[in-house]
Amino acid sequence: MAILVWDKVGERTYQTGVDRGVLYLQNGSGIAWNGITSVEETSTVEIKSFYLDGVKYLDNVLPGDFSGKLKAFTYPEEFDELNGVISASDGLLFYDQPSKSFNLSYRTRVGNDLDGADHGYKIHLLYNLVADPDTVTFNTLTDKTLNPIEFSWTLSGTPPRTGKYRPTVHVSIDSTDTPLETLQGLEDILYGSADSDPYFPSMSELLDLFASLGSLVIVDNNDGTWKAIDVSDNYITMINPTTFQIDNANVVYLDVTTYQISTTNPD
Repeated sequence: MAILVWDKVGERTYQTGVDRGVLYLQNGSGIAWNGITSVEETSTVEIKSFYLDGVKYLDNVLPGDFSGKLKAFTYPEEFDELNGVISASDGLLFYDQPSKSFNLSYRTRVGNDLDGADHGYKIHLLYNLVADPDTVTFNTLTDKTLNPIEFSWTLSGTPPRTGKYRPTVHVSIDSTDTPLETLQGLEDILYGSADSDPYFPSMSELLDLFASLGSLVIVDNNDGTWKAIDVSDNYITMINPTTFQIDNANVVYLDVTTYQISTTNPD
């Protein structure tokens, strides 16, 4: 028989802090976002109650959609265009122009009673966002204090398909549970590496990455190009800075000069 035990050493965990914000533009490029002060995550879950003869007999929980609030002291200048502020010429800005969607990633820290805030972290991915700027108030300066303005935006998004799961805008990755090879592979994608620029993974690419630990993952960019992700560093060898070799891949030759390559399952 098992007896419940509370407050075991190392099991008193908590979440705190936000860092490593990255803005991803529509062209796929990632830009470090300095100055984020908070990210508020909410969901529009709806509970519909049913009654029979004046007595509640059922609560039907309807899944909601992501909404949130982002606050920052500053933001990348590229974020202006996403919010409908267009540079017509050097120094000349036009407001109230059409806004654009974007992707966002950030980390929240996970702490416990042994390691403090360095115990781990969660990487949050937000897909297909649009931002609605909140009211900004500029107050007069005083000779005693300087109070920087904190900008804020209300966030909403259009969820991409997730296969067997309900479409969602918000996904997180817990470093304390994720295999190290997979976590490193994801961070190389999100933050860049010596061999690649940072970019935001599609939902299908993210699922492939987690489902194919130890595999060579092939991603079709749907523009006539493809990329290969070698999380375990077992398949791809760089021959020189612009030439690579892939070993042990799933390849079907269509003719002498054309082949089809697909994700390789590990042995």
